Amino acid sequence: MTVRPKLMQRIRQDVQSMHSYAIQDSAGMVKLDAMENPYRLPADLQAALGKRLGALALNRYPDGRVNDLRHALAKYAAMPEGFDIMLGNGSDELISMLALACDVPGAAIVAPLPGFVMYAMSAQLQGVAFHGVPLTADFELDEAAMLAAIDTHKPSIVYLAYPNNPTGNLWNDEVIEKIILAQGAQGGLVVMDEAYQPFASKSYAGRITRHAHVLLMRTLSKFGLAGVRLGYMIGPKALVAEIDKVRPPYNISVLDYECALFALEHAEVFAAQAKDLREQRARLQKELATLAGVKAFPSEANMILVRVPDAAKSFDGLKAHGVLIKNVSKMHPLLSNCLRLTVGTAQENDQLLAALKDSL
Repeated sequence: MTVRPKLMQRIRQDVQSMHSYAIQDSAGMVKLDAMENPYRLPADLQAALGKRLGALALNRYPDGRVNDLRHALAKYAAMPEGFDIMLGNGSDELISMLALACDVPGAAIVAPLPGFVMYAMSAQLQGVAFHGVPLTADFELDEAAMLAAIDTHKPSIVYLAYPNNPTGNLWNDEVIEKIILAQGAQGGLVVMDEAYQPFASKSYAGRITRHAHVLLMRTLSKFGLAGVRLGYMIGPKALVAEIDKVRPPYNISVLDYECALFALEHAEVFAAQAKDLREQRARLQKELATLAGVKAFPSEANMILVRVPDAAKSFDGLKAHGVLIKNVSKMHPLLSNCLRLTVGTAQENDQLLAALKDSL
């Protein structure tokens, strides 16, 4: 069916020039491209969860049970007194809602690059200026450049991923604090995005009470529930209350919040999985360091960024061996010839290493 040209004129030109978010075909592959937890629920928990979900009233809109999840997450994250929590359909929706709520005249968003693509995309879709600040060559925050961007653009929001995606590293705490102070002095928000918190040695959570303009954002995707799509954000009550006004009604389904509650009731299972993945990450780092021509960067997430002689050749070689990873070499000049490897199970990591050796 041919779409009339006049109809296409009704769609924004910048949207027409964009590319939709691409999901790689992973059928029959060892899937190590999306930083997912590779473990499924144990059989007994699968049965228990299935019985619980089967009893839900799917004919009704989500009810007050969602507040049980808010309270459970607040307890899990040790939310401080005087703070509140709001939920999103993954962190993506929270990021979109922040752009919507903070779209005042002249609004801008600042974030380091390379970084999570949704910061820039949400800004563009909302018509907010986005200013990416390149990291240093070793993927550290460029303190002077970040402070200059805040001074010049007076952003509504500064995003700091902790750890960062796709580089996997934590940044210097003193530099973070200087950025937070500068952003607060000019009246803007800072969002500490801790998507990979289950795998990191540090969190900003214990410091959020220092500043009234800092929000803490997390997701259950890396906790082990990527298919559930549940993100949450913690901040001072008055601030969260304003952002919550742009949240769509019933944005969290009954299935999603019941799955999340079930998972939190069995948090020890997911904690054990995270511990195993941290150990597998250390093992991968050690093995990768022995490969000629491969540079593996430090990681505090469930992924490892590596630089190889030829990213396209290695990506295709891995794929030919049935291992799917992410080629990030074209995302930003700093990522030249870089691949992002998700940490998998011991067996998956064996296959990854063998395939990578053959592909170099």
